[in-house]
Amino acid sequence: MSVGLQDLEVHLPNRPGALADLGQALGNCGVSLEGGGVFTHNGHSVAHYLVDDGPAALAAVTAAGLGTAVVRDVAITRLDQDKPGQLGALARMLGNAGVNVLVQYSDHSGNLVLLVSDEHTTVCRDTIERWEQG
Repeated sequence: MSVGLQDLEVHLPNRPGALADLGQALGNCGVSLEGGGVFTHNGHSVAHYLVDDGPAALAAVTAAGLGTAVVRDVAITRLDQDKPGQLGALARMLGNAGVNVLVQYSDHSGNLVLLVSDEHTTVCRDTIERWEQG
């Protein structure tokens, strides 16, 4: 699990140039993107990016007027990329522990990034610790 990295969620306007505006706003304030992406469903675009400075990222997005944004802590772990079924096995452990995964993506190093609700954070971290211990 990594300390200091956070998920930046931005509800972007669904229009050409919105991603450029987001990238430029974050770059101009020195925020590094460590993973994530943008997803559009039924005309609604949501960006989830792993950032190295959550407060600065939130301030940049707010100042740029890009849409509703929030920064949350994440859980990060590593899956054995050579072993099929790793995501399913970890997700089953999390589900059995009562953890609802809200967002899942990978960082630039291939680590699994999980965003869960605040009330599930402690259980998620405990479950990941057990996962990492084998």
